[in-house]
Amino acid sequence: MYKYETHLHTSEGSACAYSSAAEMVKAHKDAGYDGIFITDHWLNGNTTVPRELPWEDRVELYCRGYEHALEAGSRVGLTVLFGIEYNVRATDFLIYGIDKKWLLEHEFYLTEADEKALFGKVREDGGFVVQAHPFRQAPYIHHIRLYPQDVDGIEVVNASHSPDTNYNDLAKVFAKMNNIHATGGSDTHCADRLFGGGIEVPEPILTPADYYRQLVNDLVVPLERTLP
Repeated sequence: MYKYETHLHTSEGSACAYSSAAEMVKAHKDAGYDGIFITDHWLNGNTTVPRELPWEDRVELYCRGYEHALEAGSRVGLTVLFGIEYNVRATDFLIYGIDKKWLLEHEFYLTEADEKALFGKVREDGGFVVQAHPFRQAPYIHHIRLYPQDVDGIEVVNASHSPDTNYNDLAKVFAKMNNIHATGGSDTHCADRLFGGGIEVPEPILTPADYYRQLVNDLVVPLERTLP
């Protein structure tokens, strides 16, 4: 089995992250991961990117975390792939299968269209969408929103959740009741505090399409929290 982190933030792109892309790469390589997805908070979330900049400059700055991680990963032999964490009124989605070029060309969908139109365009263009930690409760979350018809997967294990909450259990039930493919991620923000989550798969993930294929064939094993 191959182990991947699917939900990870860097200090280059996420204002709430404590570790750089290079530090995240080293930590996950040392922890035995085969690869990571960089999913920094998108420009409508807790981003480090100034909102007043032109679109092209914002996208360039946003992609720094991924690009720094890609460079560091090439040096140590860790696969690094791109994703974004998109915010909809404090409901979060992980979007995979798009790249910087796609972001630059689709300002309308990312700034003016509603989330359903965005997700539809992503899926039309070969990407896919996972709802992250759908049952998390926190002061910044006004209420829970669910999108069973608009996503390809559900993060049924978010390893950053404390073991004494039922958020993951609720997500597992919701995914099963709605026949949505199950996945997992750690929501890592600090290289000194990995939770041991993510996914295991029987085949290597070298592109987002590899992840999608194994997800829709129910080959993805969400990893429970294994580290303190």
